[in-house]
Amino acid sequence: MSGNNTVKQSSTPTADERSRPLPIGYRQGIITAITVLLGFSLTFLRFWGFEAPGQWTLLAIISTGISIVAVVLQLIALFRSLQPEDDAESEYRKTVVWFIASAAALLLGLLLALVEASLG
Repeated sequence: MSGNNTVKQSSTPTADERSRPLPIGYRQGIITAITVLLGFSLTFLRFWGFEAPGQWTLLAIISTGISIVAVVLQLIALFRSLQPEDDAESEYRKTVVWFIASAAALLLGLLLALVEASLG
């Protein structure tokens, strides 16, 4: 025997760590954040599509398309956050990734809309 009694630590979480419940308030917080961003996104799309003056350009169509993709990602994140499985930390983390992706897509769509509005 070599006398080496050290225990090798694994970098992958165990099943208990992956299924750990979230602290109180985390799910409610992300649901609130998603619905606030979704409300803003839908209001922006209504304005951009129906109330903004000017003609449709290629940049405006691309901006609108990206914003619609952001809304779809937000709806997926909202659907995930309302599932009972999202109370597990590992599932919650995936939902947060969906939400951050939707926010990034929305930001890109808004920036393109800003560029298009400044050119027109």
